[in-house]
Amino acid sequence: MSGAEPLRSRRSDAAVLRTPDERFATLDGYPFEPNYVSVRAHGVDPLQMHYVDSGPPQAPVVLLLHGQPTWSYLYRSVIPVLTARGFRAVAPDNIGFGRSDKPTDPTLYTYRRHVEWMTSLVAELDLRHVTLVVQDWGGPIGLGTLAALPERFARVVATNTALHTSDPTLAGKLTWANHGTGDGRVVLEAALVDYVRYCQRAPELVASTFLYAASGTLTPEVLAAYDAPFPDPSFTVGMRQMTALIPLTADDPGARMGRATMEALSKWDRPFLTAFSDGDPATRGWETVLRETVPGAAGHAHPTIRGAGHFVPEERGEELGRIVADFAATGAV
Repeated sequence: MSGAEPLRSRRSDAAVLRTPDERFATLDGYPFEPNYVSVRAHGVDPLQMHYVDSGPPQAPVVLLLHGQPTWSYLYRSVIPVLTARGFRAVAPDNIGFGRSDKPTDPTLYTYRRHVEWMTSLVAELDLRHVTLVVQDWGGPIGLGTLAALPERFARVVATNTALHTSDPTLAGKLTWANHGTGDGRVVLEAALVDYVRYCQRAPELVASTFLYAASGTLTPEVLAAYDAPFPDPSFTVGMRQMTALIPLTADDPGARMGRATMEALSKWDRPFLTAFSDGDPATRGWETVLRETVPGAAGHAHPTIRGAGHFVPEERGEELGRIVADFAATGAV
């Protein structure tokens, strides 16, 4: 299917694009066959979500969730480590990313719908006793899914993610400030606001520029693979809109959802591990916030991944894979 032949959402009459298969035919280090499941969210017709499914079908499940502007390609070096250790690795592409459907109406993309779409995938695939791995927007989406379906999850590994709530108690805890002051004002890191501003105003968003800026050492082939889902700007609506969903005030719907998720996490007593890098100011401090919030984080030796930036699965995929496998197998690393 080409970008010139969009599907149509019956309810919203919005075009839904699907990246042509040939864009994924010869990607560097990504040998996985495509799988699709129909997912649902309130107010939108069902959409097709792509996912990688590798390893024995009956093996313990590790669910690997990406953020912006990546897709399941991010986990290509994590997946073989997990399957070699006897796990089943499931890595979906969020709606608007990778091989998944891409609505062209930006208002169809909301934080709540991203959680509903992921909740739908977990239910449709009947995933149980899941080890959840989250990075970047995979954290808000995945932890929101956990809050909705806690009985399906056994443990969590969080790497370089954030769960913005605008809570005043975050003051002084984050390198990139994003918190309320309790008197109707907020404190925001300039770099965070600049990031949101750029993603809304730039004439064109190119996924690989974010990867290159954060890592700087990726090959042209790898950078091209991150651009593969987006043949032209009409395919990047979800990528652009995801940044607009970052909560910046307490009244933002995402902040309210974040607070509800934090409340659920404050009661989560199953194993919870942070494995953040030492080179990502955008998320630095959230590992401490999560460890202080989640009862299940107590008693674990939380590793720091040295020499990596924001995209840990890209930069230290095999190391992260070993951390996840050890934690899923033994509860320790």
